[in-house]
Amino acid sequence: QVRLVESGGGEVQPGGSLRLSCAASGFDFRNYAMAWYRQAPGKMREWVADITASGDRDYYLDAVEGRFTISKDNTKNTLSLQMDNLKPEDTALYTCDVNLEGTPYWGQGTQVTVSS
Repeated sequence: QVRLVESGGGEVQPGGSLRLSCAASGFDFRNYAMAWYRQAPGKMREWVADITASGDRDYYLDAVEGRFTISKDNTKNTLSLQMDNLKPEDTALYTCDVNLEGTPYWGQGTQVTVSS
């Protein structure tokens, strides 16, 4: 059974940092690319970043490029998202995602709120 459990969210002031984590189980983590998505209230779900199975390449939404860093630890089955210089527009529910042979999975998410 595929399981993705996100953690690390919270409330921070603009300019602050958070590190999100996603614990994955139920599939061979080292063989799959992973991604982070987010959904703000009243908005569509939005891709934020993804990383190759080996972790050697990563890609970012323009709005977060240079502020967010995605990483993948294949020894611990963990996906992370380091978020720096957070802005109010980063406020959203963040989920980690995997696509297994055409079927997408994501967890319950972790809430990030950026507010002064």
